[in-house]
Order: sequence, then C-alpha cells, then structure tokens
Amino acid sequence: MLVISYNLRKHRAITELAALDERYSPDVLCLQECDTTDLAEEVARLRLAHSTTGNRLGLALYYRPDRFTPRDIRAFALKKSLHDRLLRPAHERLLGARLVDLQHDREVIIASFHAAPLTALNSLRRHQIHSALGSLQLMGPHLPTLMVGDYNYPVFKDNLAEKVRDAGYELTLSDSRTYTRYKYFRGHFDFATSADFEIRRVETLPRGSSDHLPILIDAQYVGTHADDEIDVVI
Repeated sequence: MLVISYNLRKHRAITELAALDERYSPDVLCLQECDTTDLAEEVARLRLAHSTTGNRLGLALYYRPDRFTPRDIRAFALKKSLHDRLLRPAHERLLGARLVDLQHDREVIIASFHAAPLTALNSLRRHQIHSALGSLQLMGPHLPTLMVGDYNYPVFKDNLAEKVRDAGYELTLSDSRTYTRYKYFRGHFDFATSADFEIRRVETLPRGSSDHLPILIDAQYVGTHADDEIDVVI
C-alpha cells in the first residue's frame, strides 16, 4: 500500500497532485492546508473521500476506488493551542477514514493529521497525537491504522516515539528532512504513525511549491508478504 502525505502550504501546491499520482501511483493521498472549497472530486486516478468543513484551510483524503471503498469518514477537533484560539487557523485537525481494502478483503483506518503550529508546546502536540489515535481507535477498534501528516515536531522526536510506542503504535520518520523554510526549524516534520502495519519505507519526495516536501509511505499489513501486494493497473 502506498500513501502520500502532503502539506500544500495554504493550497499553493494543489496543482501538483495529478503529477504525484502519475509518478508514484499512491493508493491514498492525505492532504493538509488545502482550500476545502476548491477541491476536485477526482484527481487523476484518485477520488475525494472527504474534506474538513470547520475552516477553509483544512484536511482532505483521496483514495483509489479500484483499491478501496469508504465505509466511515469523520473529522475530529483536537485540543486547541493559543494560536488556534486567537487566530482560528484550524478547528478540525484530524480526518479519519475507515476503508474496505478490496485487494485484501479487510478493513483499515487511514488518517490525515495536522498538529498545532510551532508556537505551541510539544506537550500540546503530544496531547493532540494521543487524542487523535484514541479517536481513530474508536472508529475501528483493533483495525490496522495509519495516521500521516504534518506533526510540527522538530525536536525531541525520540521522546515522542517512546510515548507513541507506549500507546501501542510506531512512529516512522522519512529518509530525509521534510521542512526547509526556516533556518532554525529545518528537519523532519511529516511523519507516519502506525499499528499492525509494517512500514517498509518512508521516502521524502522532491520539493514542489510548498514549504513542506511530500512523503511517500510504503506499508503492508503485519503478516503480509511483499509479494502479496499486487498493484492493480487501470
């Protein structure tokens, strides 16, 4: 299963999505900072599952209809930072989808996540991550779960990984940094958090017009051999 996560930087990189699908053929595309009033129902071979509605700039999730059928999609509000309360940049910071995997005849949870900005404390972002994983667990108890997105967590990632493991999940960084805009905040901002998945690789893709670089997550269900992942070509 291939999943791309991309923070579009206030929708600036929206025109790059078709090229990403053409080059990498993702099964799911998770977006952050997209203009939810300006989203196409279809992008190349991908179909829009849902987007958040609490703010103009929000989250969206696209999927390949030959691979998945949506069963339940929900947006969640998480604990707000002071920045959120004063400027209201975001209300819903998690978009979760319970999907039927037609290739493997099983259900899976995939989610797009956007943590509070750098003006907030890491402790608040850890609270948001913990709450987000709990919300996804309620959507599908014991289902394989993959949450990707912009975690806005530039330092002390080992501590975050330990907290995530304590909750029964694994945190996986990409092979190179994903954010390069500010001199003192360069590094890995875009992660994957998973349960009951083997993350084979997380690759940072070439930079586009966003200040974030997209990441490509190659995941397979625990106990599934790589040879069982057969791409469907249309």
